[in-house]
Amino acid sequence: MNEVMISKETVRMFRRIMKPLAEEGVIPLPEYNEVISQLTSLAEHGKPKPVIIPRLVDMKEAASILGIGLSNFKKLESENAFPFKRKMVGSSVRYRNTDLYDYIIA
Repeated sequence: MNEVMISKETVRMFRRIMKPLAEEGVIPLPEYNEVISQLTSLAEHGKPKPVIIPRLVDMKEAASILGIGLSNFKKLESENAFPFKRKMVGSSVRYRNTDLYDYIIA
């Protein structure tokens, strides 16, 4: 079986073609974002991103997902070392697990 690779140029072309359709509501924006994200992963890594059920996680679980200790996570987070942002749920700090996995993949 011949393996076909998707180029970054093809992904950029799909993004340009599909963006107006998403902006007009023909394609739901979350679906557009997922398609582009999966195509980008295929172009960059040769495989799709794993299916992750979105949910909010606390600092301890975020540190575990990243494979670092909680104290190290808190230190890095206070230094704004991560591109993802905290979400406040009442007085609790939470993070989107999908943001964490995107950070790992990048």
